[in-house]
Amino acid sequence: MADNIAVDSGKTERVSEVRGSNQSGMRAHNERLVLSLVRRHHALAKSEIARMTGLSAQTVSVIMRQLERDGLLLRGEPVRGKVGQPSVPMRLNPEGAYFLGLKVGRRSIELVLTDFLGHVHKRARKTYSYPTPDATLEFAYSNYEAIMSGLSAQKRARVAGMGIAMPFYLWDWAQTLGVPAEKMEAWRHADIQADLASHHDIPVLLQNDATAACGAELVFGPADGPRDFLYFYIGYFIGGGIVLNGSIYSGRGNAGALGPLPVPGNGGDVRPLLDVSSLYILERNLVDQGHRAGLLWESAAHWDMPDHLLSDWLEEAARGLTHAIVSSCSVIDFDTVKIDGWLPEPVRERLVTEVSSQIKRFNLTGLELPNISAGTIGPDARALGAASLPLSVKYLVER
Repeated sequence: MADNIAVDSGKTERVSEVRGSNQSGMRAHNERLVLSLVRRHHALAKSEIARMTGLSAQTVSVIMRQLERDGLLLRGEPVRGKVGQPSVPMRLNPEGAYFLGLKVGRRSIELVLTDFLGHVHKRARKTYSYPTPDATLEFAYSNYEAIMSGLSAQKRARVAGMGIAMPFYLWDWAQTLGVPAEKMEAWRHADIQADLASHHDIPVLLQNDATAACGAELVFGPADGPRDFLYFYIGYFIGGGIVLNGSIYSGRGNAGALGPLPVPGNGGDVRPLLDVSSLYILERNLVDQGHRAGLLWESAAHWDMPDHLLSDWLEEAARGLTHAIVSSCSVIDFDTVKIDGWLPEPVRERLVTEVSSQIKRFNLTGLELPNISAGTIGPDARALGAASLPLSVKYLVER
């Protein structure tokens, strides 16, 4: 998902792990490499790119001129040094490309239009009791047309693709959603990606929603972020991802599927993490106390609920997360753990603080205590992660 820019051991500058090629036929790769570097560093001159990639100055000049003509790069103000010609830093043009991200959740659906930098320009959102393939397609079709019709012809031509972030095996979750199994059975044979691809003339890509959220942290997160980290996204169910050397590691498909991790429950029994640290637990407790479940899903900016219910959930969710983190760090020595989700910022901070407190009570002999921090994207991570799928495929370099 992300560009591959690594820290050179013993140095403060960042250099590219992916080398360019001065041979013909490598133009597309080299262009993506340049765009990846510029995205990571925010602005770079051609001399810096040549040094980082091993490309000749002439090759870099040709690439950057082409990317500027294509509207993907913008020229900055010249920086004058003591000797020689001034260097001209180049940065990404926010209007160089646009991307659609469709997030299909268990309680809500959302479609966003983002620019090259990940800024959301247009958004449509709807909550529901449970998702169905027909309702998902109807929402996607109607809002796609509404978004595209509101764009100028020039901007419409720059929409480079659509990504879909959604839970896999939705038909398996009917009981937890409180829905009759037959209501969700249609998902077993649905192919939302193929349906949308046949309806639109842009590429359509698909990814698990939690993995997509992890991808958003990589693509749109801070330039100096860690190269290796464990990532949790807390939605209706908790999920996550593993990032190694600046790229998502998915193994044969199950790596980073953190929801099934066994952790102690409140009563001491062993449960999957998703049955301890997911928002559906909080939703169930709210309903049991006579509150509307919808207040969780209508907005992640603020939750109006009794603090004792929220505090109880935070304590139990943190306990599950802490066990999952220690188990994971026993396998791979992550120095950073990021926690994000469909959570108001103060709630997310309380959760991070509670996890950081609980983990210090563990016997960590033989393990390094990881840095526990909040993710940087927030509730939009799944939608932005969906939009990052076509961005990454077309414009960035993967290891």
